[in-house]
Amino acid sequence: MLRAPGDVDARAWNELLARSGGSPFMRHEYLAALHESGSATADTGWDAHFLTLWHGDELQAACALYFKDHSYGEYVFDWAWANAYEQHGVRYYPKGLTAVPFTPVPGPRLLARDGAARAALVAEVLTLCRRNKLSSFHLLFGNEDDIAACAAHGLMLRHTVQFHWTNAGWTDFDAFLASLAQEKRKKIRQERRKVAEAGVTFRALEGKAIATTDWDFFYRCYERTYLEHGNAPYLTRDFFRRMAATMPENWLLFVAERNGKRIASSLIGIADGVAYGRYWGALERVDSLHFEACYYQPLAWCIANGYRSFEGGAQGEHKMARALLPVKTSSAHWLAHPAFADAVEKFLAREGKGVESYLQHLQERTPFRRED
Repeated sequence: MLRAPGDVDARAWNELLARSGGSPFMRHEYLAALHESGSATADTGWDAHFLTLWHGDELQAACALYFKDHSYGEYVFDWAWANAYEQHGVRYYPKGLTAVPFTPVPGPRLLARDGAARAALVAEVLTLCRRNKLSSFHLLFGNEDDIAACAAHGLMLRHTVQFHWTNAGWTDFDAFLASLAQEKRKKIRQERRKVAEAGVTFRALEGKAIATTDWDFFYRCYERTYLEHGNAPYLTRDFFRRMAATMPENWLLFVAERNGKRIASSLIGIADGVAYGRYWGALERVDSLHFEACYYQPLAWCIANGYRSFEGGAQGEHKMARALLPVKTSSAHWLAHPAFADAVEKFLAREGKGVESYLQHLQERTPFRRED
C-alpha cells in the first residue's frame, strides 16, 4: 500500500489504465496533480492509500483508495446515511472511497489486467477497510467491469443519472439544430442571439496554445464562481499549473470577450474523441452566457472536430433542452454495520425503482424531432 501517487510507478499505472478502458481523469498525472497541489490530501480530507497488486515485476491491478472524514467532492450523496449513523450514536467517518476527487466522470476505477485480478483487488480493498475499522466502502462512477466485480463480492449497487450528448455525424451546428424539435431549436437560437447581441465573442484555445495568462484568467473565473456560492474552490491554482505542464493535450479552453475585455471562460477536458464539461466562471453577467460557454461552444467544437460525445457532468435535467440525453451511472457500496447495511439495501431497492421510472420518463421527453 502506497500513501501518495508519486510512490506509484507512473508508467505501469497508465499502462494498466489503458488496458482498463482509459480515462484522462484516472491518469497518474491527474491524480498526482490533485495530491501534489494540495487539492486532495489528508489535510483536505482525502487520505490516500494506493493499492497495487503485482506478479513479479508486472502490475496486475491497482486503485486509489481514500480514507475520508467527510462526503464533499463526491457527487453521489450519502449525507442521509451519515446523519442516520450519527443519530444512532454510530461512527460513519472515516469511510473508504474509490473515486476521482471532485470529478464525477464515469470510467474505470479498478485498474486490472483481467477479471481475476480485478476480483482480487476488490477483495483486498474490503480487507483493508475491515482492518482499518472503516464504516464503509464506496466506489463511485465505475465502469461496467468495476460494477460487476463489486456486485460479485456482494456490494450494493446505486444508480444516478447524468446527461451526455452524442454526435450523430452532423456537418455543422445548424445541421444539429435542424434535428431538434422546433421548440428546442427556437430556444437555443434565442439564447445564442442574446449573447451575440450583447457583443460577446469566443476564442477556443487547445493544449499548449493555452498560455499561462489564459490559465490565470480561467482560474479567476473558476474561483469567483465558488466564492459567489460561499465556498472556497476545491482545486488550487497549482493543480491547473500542473495540468498545463503534464497533460496539456487534454484541455480545451473557451474564452468569452466583450469590447476587447475577457469576461468569462469554460474549461473542457478532451481525450479519445470525447469531451467533458468541467469548469466555468464569469466576471460579468450576460443573459444566456452560461449556456453558450458551457454547451453551445463545446458542442459546435465537437461537431467541427469530429468528437463523438460530450459529457455534461453530474445532474442537471435542464441539459436535455440542449440535446444532452439521460444515461445511467453506477456506484457500489459496502457497509460494515449489518443493521445499517440491511436498511440501506432496502432504501436502494426503492430508490432504484425511482431512478428507472425517472429515466423512462426522461427518455419519453426527447428534444429531437419525431418522425411522422
